[in-house]
Amino acid sequence: MVPRMNLFYWWTKDKSQGTPVVVKMENPNFSILEIDGPDAAFKTVDKSRLKNSKQVKWVLLLKANRAVGCVAWLGAILWGLLGAIKKRLIFRQGVAFASEKLGRGKLMLKVIKSFLMILLGILGFEVVAYFKGWHYFENPNLYAPHTYDIQGLFQLFYVAWLEFRVRCIAPFVLSLSTFCIVLFLIQSLDRLILFFGFLYIKLKKIGPTINGDPFEYKDLEGEAQNYPMVLVQIPMCNEREVYELSISAVCQLDWPKERLLIQILDDSNDENIQLLIKSEVAKWSQKGINIFYRHRLIRTGYKAGNLKSAMSCDYVKYYEFVAIFDADFQPTPDFLKLTVPHFKDNPELGLVQARWTFVNKDENLLTRLQNVNLCYHFEVEQQVNGVFLNFFGFNGTAGVWRIKALEDSGGWLERTTVEDMDIAVRAHLNGWKFIYLNDVKVLCEVPESFEAYRKQQHRWHSGPMQLFRLCLPAVLKSKISIWKKVNLIFLFFLLRKLILPFYSFTLFCIILPLTMFIPEAELPTWVICFVPILMTFLNILPSPKSIPFIAPYLLFENTMSVTKFNAMISGLFQLGSSYEWIVTKKAGRSSESDLLAAADKDMKSLIQPQINRGASENDLSDVTLLKEQTVNKPVKKTNKIYRKELALAFLLLTASIRSFLSAHGLHFYFLLFQGVTFLLVGLDLIGEQVS
Repeated sequence: MVPRMNLFYWWTKDKSQGTPVVVKMENPNFSILEIDGPDAAFKTVDKSRLKNSKQVKWVLLLKANRAVGCVAWLGAILWGLLGAIKKRLIFRQGVAFASEKLGRGKLMLKVIKSFLMILLGILGFEVVAYFKGWHYFENPNLYAPHTYDIQGLFQLFYVAWLEFRVRCIAPFVLSLSTFCIVLFLIQSLDRLILFFGFLYIKLKKIGPTINGDPFEYKDLEGEAQNYPMVLVQIPMCNEREVYELSISAVCQLDWPKERLLIQILDDSNDENIQLLIKSEVAKWSQKGINIFYRHRLIRTGYKAGNLKSAMSCDYVKYYEFVAIFDADFQPTPDFLKLTVPHFKDNPELGLVQARWTFVNKDENLLTRLQNVNLCYHFEVEQQVNGVFLNFFGFNGTAGVWRIKALEDSGGWLERTTVEDMDIAVRAHLNGWKFIYLNDVKVLCEVPESFEAYRKQQHRWHSGPMQLFRLCLPAVLKSKISIWKKVNLIFLFFLLRKLILPFYSFTLFCIILPLTMFIPEAELPTWVICFVPILMTFLNILPSPKSIPFIAPYLLFENTMSVTKFNAMISGLFQLGSSYEWIVTKKAGRSSESDLLAAADKDMKSLIQPQINRGASENDLSDVTLLKEQTVNKPVKKTNKIYRKELALAFLLLTASIRSFLSAHGLHFYFLLFQGVTFLLVGLDLIGEQVS
């Protein structure tokens, strides 16, 4: 009986029908398959029983075809990458050169150019020596030939170079590398201890808590009187893109209106921006918000001078706390209710600092890498120091100060560009304690362009060295404990603000490239590979979504060490660039909730247009015209080539790969690749600048 092969039929039957059939093929190229019934033909068959020589051959051919396709795909990607490099770096299509406004930046670029040319010359010399048979890499001491071994003037010059390198250059480089490795290990140990402290806090769930509900009162009529008086300050300067977001967020804080006063401290020198901010302040003032607009006629001292001027107002004496937000920060309505209660029954508490979160952290690769650094700073450094030491550096925004603590510490001073760190150190020396709240988050922005980020980092790394010079005598004379003095001088200033940029720049940006041509000073593999990867992995763990970017993050941080080292030297020796304050450019990014609120606001304005009382029709028309220009103005984005960072990135990348390959006996072959790479970079660096 012929079995029925209808799929619906045999699938719905529980019992097989028909006679078992055995099919035998005489041809040895095919396997034997036994069928006990119609259902047995569709059962899973052991794949090993179906294999034969032809099938194996076809499988191998299929895999080979896939491998060739993968190689072709990788080749296409590489070819496209080389084409992009040729288009952008050699022909300079669609790009412009970043202007070096800082004098030391130009000097650093000249140093890197000179160093690159020297390495290219030595590289060519090494290649010629290799082909001539003058390599002595089997002996780590580099045996120098005797007089009878010398053949020709060129070889005599080469032997003289070897002797000079062994006796003069190598000892100095070895000593410097040993010193930097020691600093590197100390700083790595500090990071490891901080990370273990972070894990302990997470496992034990340690953190500041509020006992009870400080705003729960039986007398509803007098409830508002029990809320402390809070002053909110928003310092800004030419913040066209973000002024509306920050003012709107602060005016929606959930706090009794009669117990809250908002100061808009505008240092803008653009009259159009001043008019826009005044209009925004007037709009919220008409809604019953206690908000003042304040503009200084004499703009000295940057942000510190602005805050100092605002604190000198007579009405400030009626307020107990002051909350500070930069112009791009958008606090949630419950911010004050989550921070101010920590001051209750804690008279020694001077500062409550909240955490930053970033609305544009996924905008591009630069913002993702910044998010890694800042997540580590807040999750690990600030949280560990807050829990175990009750001290950390004030971040300048998203924090609440007790006004008495500010006054006892001398108030805002204009002596450095890091006024937030300055007031935090002076408050710590006066015995005030700090609390860090990792669960209270405030939205803000990170720079989206490399130029803005580089200027921000220059200020962040030059200011602490200025402050260290100024406050060191006060720290030594203070009455705090020896342990607190050691923590403040060694850990807070020296290790994390001076040693870190020094060894990072010296070890990885100078010594590592030099080892390509000075084998006597070869760095151990664990120094250039294992320890940096481990430390980078620890840095990136607080933001686990950034783990795929660990390789570019490692290279990016070492490349940025040039800017950080330059800023550190500038601040330590009080050079001209250490006194510069450049406002970080912002894009005015909004969160999803902000966009929904703005859309709802636009719909209401279409139904019932709002009228700003107290403003003339001419002023209203001017404000409307300025806002339309702000919205409709096209933003032209241009790609820029940063030569200094580009050259250093090539040096670091090639030096790291060479160190790995030379350990596997591929030293000479990498020299050729290295020469081509340096030649390409050299053509880009030495070529004439395009205006």
